[in-house]
Amino acid sequence: MTTTSQRFFISYAGLDRPWAEWVGWHLERADHQVILDVWDWSTGDNFVERMDEALKQADAVVALFSKSYFDAERWTREEWTAAVARRERIIPLALEPLAAADTPHLLAPRLHKNLHGLDETAALAALREAINGGTRPTSPPIFPGKAPAAGPTEAEGRTKPRLPGSTGQPDVWNVRRRNPDFAGRETVIVRLRESLLSGQQAVVQALHGMGGIGKTQIALEYAHRFSGQYDLVWWIDAEQSDQIPVHYTELADRLGIAKPDAGSDPNARAVLHHLRTRQRWLVVLDNAEDPAQIAPWLPEGPGHVLITSRNHNWRGIAHPTGLDVFTRSDSLAYLGTRIPGTTAAQADALAQDLGDLPLALAQAAGVIGSGMTLDRYRQLLTGNTARILQEGDAPGYPAPLAATVGIATTRLDDNHPEATALLRLGAFLGPDPIPIAWLESARPHLSTIPGDPDDLMWPHASLQHLGRYGLARIDHETFQIHRLTQAVLRDQSFSAQTERVRDDVTTILRTIEPGDPESPDSWPAWASLTSHLTARNVLVADLPELRPTLQQAAVFLIRSGQPRPAVDLLTSLRETCTAELGPDHPEVLTCSQYLGHATSDLGDFMSARPIIEDAHARRRRILRDDHPDTLQSANDLAAVLAAMDMHAEARLMDEDTLARRRRLFGDDHPDTLQSAN
Repeated sequence: MTTTSQRFFISYAGLDRPWAEWVGWHLERADHQVILDVWDWSTGDNFVERMDEALKQADAVVALFSKSYFDAERWTREEWTAAVARRERIIPLALEPLAAADTPHLLAPRLHKNLHGLDETAALAALREAINGGTRPTSPPIFPGKAPAAGPTEAEGRTKPRLPGSTGQPDVWNVRRRNPDFAGRETVIVRLRESLLSGQQAVVQALHGMGGIGKTQIALEYAHRFSGQYDLVWWIDAEQSDQIPVHYTELADRLGIAKPDAGSDPNARAVLHHLRTRQRWLVVLDNAEDPAQIAPWLPEGPGHVLITSRNHNWRGIAHPTGLDVFTRSDSLAYLGTRIPGTTAAQADALAQDLGDLPLALAQAAGVIGSGMTLDRYRQLLTGNTARILQEGDAPGYPAPLAATVGIATTRLDDNHPEATALLRLGAFLGPDPIPIAWLESARPHLSTIPGDPDDLMWPHASLQHLGRYGLARIDHETFQIHRLTQAVLRDQSFSAQTERVRDDVTTILRTIEPGDPESPDSWPAWASLTSHLTARNVLVADLPELRPTLQQAAVFLIRSGQPRPAVDLLTSLRETCTAELGPDHPEVLTCSQYLGHATSDLGDFMSARPIIEDAHARRRRILRDDHPDTLQSANDLAAVLAAMDMHAEARLMDEDTLARRRRLFGDDHPDTLQSAN
């Protein structure tokens, strides 16, 4: 490109890595030096330090502009702002059309060169001009209608990258139409692309997760988005593993290497042999279930294999990537596109109800977009979860969520009934992760779990099956069932079964001992327990055996600075206890004490005062003035009065409480010190 060698740092968003490699390759072919993170930096390097060093060493920064590049959360912001601050040379190359609003104010005045919409010859010329500056032609320009010349041949060393998006679909291609409603998942796709590019031989990547998480949709989007980087892309429905050779035979026929009389297995093995010597291919094995049956049919060679599966256990076969639900921002973007006119608050509430599950969001958009209000949908979702989750057109997904859960549960129950029992037990706990240690401790007392209570491998074996069928997320300490899967399972349970499962849930929650709720060391354990005690579907406030635990949970919430959930918990608990025990019962008065405290912590002193005054008056009447509980209510009431600028009244109460506590407990007791303070 030029006779003067320069050193360039390439700044890009992760999704634009193909462009970065294409630009870097051609700059090096022109005898320039290139600093590109995926070529020059190693795992474990300090990213910030390496970036700072690269910016100092570079003669110029080649910035690949795209909408992703200007995302507020990307490191590219630090790169280009550092270059601007140092007044270094920036060479902007636009990879897609950008409006004025898409470009930050600091970069708006800088001229950029467009690479988008060009064939490779024209893009290479644009890159050359951006690096070297424009020159006047020495011969007549080529007629614009002439067919582009053939691109450069491959050079020795690093394989020349394709111009991203320039070649369309490969000649060998059987992937179905792209989903026009696909949204989000940019980080996942970037990570997937980088993983597939990480090796010289066949890289096998397995996307795994629960049903409805969008595994197939991500694989489909990847195949379309990067189709120009492959010469062959072949999609195989791998749910029936015995049919995989048949699908390979179809590929053999497309490649012209099939032997009609040989049968599917020999033709499939001919394809596998062919792929060992061929570059730039992608094979997608969609909905694979049994790794052992898939392993013999995995291609080898300089290409890529992408597996989607509910099963999480692909160790030794593929690099696994566990998929989670949408981020909330992805959910809001998706709903904003599919349900125009929805406010941010409405979309956020619906996404919360649906647990950000992509399939559920797609179904909801289908129903709301065809004659139902969003508020009505949320109402039905609360009371008729399984029924409403049977509805809604969700293109790209094989079945609605209720059917997906039902099919997987039926298959699980046919083969592993003990795992189904564990699944139903988990459905009646909260949607947050469930510590496996809870199950291990409570196992001898659980009535709904079949088998030997002393089985040393329970619940490990059952959890493995839940993970294989995509009905739960498993790690080494917890498992988690999506809130909508839980709701469908609860709706499908008959009443007698529900009663027994709820008894077991109570047993589990009652046997947990997180420690002192006022000690920060115990707060992680209390946070886990409280998330289940306060879940909408658990309904534990009316269980007398759990009331002491609920009160301690309220103390944890207050001490850890969470007054709002403490108020919600205590309001429900106080109402239930008052109806059953009467307003003067010690449990009711303890609830009132904590409720007044939490309400005061919210800053709502007008509401807190009557709650605390009532508890104080009842305790004085029942327990007398010197009882520790009465003195605590007096302390709390004085604190509220002081917060309401009633300092004289508060001082008198504090002095009286201090005198009583000194006399009863001594000067060094924590309660005395509280009053002295």
